[in-house]
Amino acid sequence: MDNVLVTGGAGYIGSHACKELARAGHVPVTIDNLVYGHRSAVRWGPFVRGDLADGPLVRRVLREHRIKAVMHFAAYAYVGESMQEPGKYFENNFCNSVTLLEAMRAEGVEILVFSSTCATYGNPRTVPIREDHPQQPVNPYGESKLFVERMLERFGAAHGLRYAALRYFNAAGADADGELGEDHDPETHLIPLVIEAAQGRRPHVSIFGTDYPTRDGTAVRDYVHVTDLARAHVSALRRLQIGGECMRLNLGTGQGHSVREVIRMVEDVGGRMVPVKEAPRRPGDPPELVAASSQAGDMLDWSPRHSDLRNIIETAWRWHARHDACERSAAAAD
Repeated sequence: MDNVLVTGGAGYIGSHACKELARAGHVPVTIDNLVYGHRSAVRWGPFVRGDLADGPLVRRVLREHRIKAVMHFAAYAYVGESMQEPGKYFENNFCNSVTLLEAMRAEGVEILVFSSTCATYGNPRTVPIREDHPQQPVNPYGESKLFVERMLERFGAAHGLRYAALRYFNAAGADADGELGEDHDPETHLIPLVIEAAQGRRPHVSIFGTDYPTRDGTAVRDYVHVTDLARAHVSALRRLQIGGECMRLNLGTGQGHSVREVIRMVEDVGGRMVPVKEAPRRPGDPPELVAASSQAGDMLDWSPRHSDLRNIIETAWRWHARHDACERSAAAAD
C-alpha cells in the first residue's frame, strides 16, 4: 500500500484519519506544527514536526517518504477568531495550501483529499444543504476553505491534480477504542463543552439563542462521528487512486439535533444534570445546518455507521472521563 502524507495528522480529525489509513494498509506520514495538535495522537506512522509554510521541508518530506497521496487537514478553525484575525486565517489556511500544492506539483504527487467544511455555504437558503447550494461564506474561516476548493479546481485543470473536497458538518465523538478523542484548547464545540459541564470540569454550558424557528427554539446541527469522517476520507482516496473523477461532497447524516436535545442526551448517557445558562444568539449562527449527503453514499459507497447521537456521546463521554482521569493522575505525580 501507499505512503500518504497527512497534514495536521496530530489533530482531532487528522489523527482518526491516520488510524483509518493504517487499518486500510497505508502508511500515514504526519506533518504537524503542534500549535493545536498533540504528539501523543501520532501512533500509526512517522511524524515530522514542521509547518506547511516551509516549502523546502514539505518537498523533502514528500520525496524522502515516497508519498503517493496527501490528506490535507492542517488549518485554523475557530470561526470567531477568524472574524478578529482574518489575515491569520488566510495566511495559514489558504497561503500554506498554495505552498503544499506547489510542493506536490514539484514532486509529482497528484492526489489530494481536502478537509473542507459546510462553512463554505454560509447562511443556507434551503435545508438540507445540497452540494450545488451557493457557496457564500459569512466568515474568513469559511472563505479560506472555499478559496482552497477553487484553487484545487484550477490546479486540476492546469496540472492534472486529482482531488476530493469533503465538506463536513459537525464532527463529533471519539474513537471507539478510546485511543483518540476531541482535545481542543480552547474548546468551542458543543458536545465536549456539554460533557465537561456534566463532569464538573466547567461551571455551565451556554445555550446561545433560545428563540430560533426550530422545534425547541435552539439551533439545530448535523453531527457526524469522527470515525465516519475518517472512513470517508479513505474511501475518497481509494476512488481517486482507481481513476475516479474529482469530487466535492457533503459529509453528514441528514438528521439534525438541537442544542437542547444534545444536552438531554448527555444527561441520559452520563446520568448527571448539565448546568445551563441561556444567552442571546451569536451573530452569524444559522438556525439549522443539516447535510444532504446522498452523493457521498453514491460516489464513495459511504454511510455514517457510527453517527447515532447516543453513540457519538457515549464514545465522547468515555474518552473525556478517561482523559480527565489521566490528567489528574499526572498532576498528582508531579
